[in-house]
Amino acid sequence: MAKSDIVIAGYAETPVLYRSGRSAYDFAGEALAQLIKNTGIEKSVIDGMSVTVPLSECANPFFAVYMAEGLGISPTWLNYGGIGGCSATGGVSRAMSAIRDGHCEVAVVMSADAPSTRWNANYAAYRSEFQDPVGVQGPPAVFGLLMSRYAHQYKLKPEALAKIAVTQRNHALLNDNALDKFRKPLTEEDYFNSRMVADPLRVLDSVMFCDGANAFLVMTRQKAEELGIKKYVYPTAYAELTNVNGADPLADITETGFSKIAPKVFAQSGLKPSDISMFQPYDDFTIAILMKFEDFGFCGRGEGSDFILNTDLSFSGQLPLNTGGGQISAGQPGLASGGLNLAEAVRQLFGEGGKRQVKNPKNALVTGIGVIPFARNWGTSAAMILEV
Repeated sequence: MAKSDIVIAGYAETPVLYRSGRSAYDFAGEALAQLIKNTGIEKSVIDGMSVTVPLSECANPFFAVYMAEGLGISPTWLNYGGIGGCSATGGVSRAMSAIRDGHCEVAVVMSADAPSTRWNANYAAYRSEFQDPVGVQGPPAVFGLLMSRYAHQYKLKPEALAKIAVTQRNHALLNDNALDKFRKPLTEEDYFNSRMVADPLRVLDSVMFCDGANAFLVMTRQKAEELGIKKYVYPTAYAELTNVNGADPLADITETGFSKIAPKVFAQSGLKPSDISMFQPYDDFTIAILMKFEDFGFCGRGEGSDFILNTDLSFSGQLPLNTGGGQISAGQPGLASGGLNLAEAVRQLFGEGGKRQVKNPKNALVTGIGVIPFARNWGTSAAMILEV
């Protein structure tokens, strides 16, 4: 991708709420209003939109069209992102392609969901006997199996997972948008005392479904300057992979799509792991973060625990990790969650991190995870590098 003239020229993020009683449309309206206020643009200039499929409205195949109606936008390009937590970064990438091809000039990438208020999802896929509503009954059990397999193949130190949870909670304490119930201190002892959900996965290894939204503006740098927008960041690398090792009927579930796409994003950007200013990975479960440290080359395979224990992951440390608290400590707004990590990356690169601001950030590595199949690694892996 390299540095082109296409930028993310604005972002917005609502507070994450539990059982808000509000709809995804309502949250999207709040995010769009905030985005317009932050950038000073007129809504009428928006002529493209990517919308993430929400868990609260999964049964509605026309949700993106109705979202355009609800927001009062008449897009000449519309994308419906169905790759879960990868849909925000994937939406940015697809918006960039649409702008290059002349389908639109100013695109909004919108993710809004309210699964703690309304649940309308179905994980059954084509293996319904193993998925919801029977069998493993949800993502925690699937990740518990993944954690068990990783621990069988490699050295997994629970203290490393505890450190991730504590570090991200410390960051959430400085984030006004984080879920209220998570804005209290967490210790390693608290982590080990938390109940087991799917042995060996604890409740503090997990996210909590909440409600919320986020939005991003994508356009050329020239268009941003024409509209009077002063702050923007460049997406200089993007790659995604769905169904890693899909032709292998007995694939190693500890081999993720990130192991395949990491070399691509580093090659596109010209960066290497040691150049990364901050890591904002999709964090539905702590084990996923540990595995991504390995896959992106911050350490070798099986060395994730030691890397975490030996590295300062605080916002002022060697490799700042999910400086807004991530989904684990800010709350997971359903399938809008991929935008939560992206919004924090853009916020930090804009210099708007407040008390948790990373010092002189030059770039950010953001990831997404989408879909959780039975007895395989997660369905889609996506990664984006942003630079100032």
